Amino acid sequence: MISLPSKDFLETPIEEFVISSEKVAHVQIGNSAEHALLVLTKTGYSAIPVLDAKYRFHGLINAQRITDAILGMDHIEYEKLGDIRVEEIMQTDLPLIHLNDRFQRALDLVIDQNFLCVVDDDGMFMGILTRRIVLKQLKKQLYQFKR
Repeated sequence: MISLPSKDFLETPIEEFVISSEKVAHVQIGNSAEHALLVLTKTGYSAIPVLDAKYRFHGLINAQRITDAILGMDHIEYEKLGDIRVEEIMQTDLPLIHLNDRFQRALDLVIDQNFLCVVDDDGMFMGILTRRIVLKQLKKQLYQFKR
């Protein structure tokens, strides 16, 4: 069993580890699936947040959901891409984290997610917390313990 010298870091607010919303690619509610696919392709991200005009978080969209929406019986119906809106196919049942949440909560949630969307109390999108960042912080704590 691994024992850490201090569990204080688990109580650390996640705010300092969040990638700011200004640095995160996103699409808006009214955007087409075609636009979302372009953003996903250009950025190389696996998923991107869906926001409204006031930057409130509504869900995530990924290429799998877009592809599923245009699969026909005989072929892929690319012509549908412009007609499908992201809000029709986005994922909405996912865990969110708040700026004042603690590292422990992030660690618990990020196990099943590549990244967590961070919102404030009004649902405004504040950024993301990636699994990579969480693991780097955990690794840093473990290596400090080894010394």
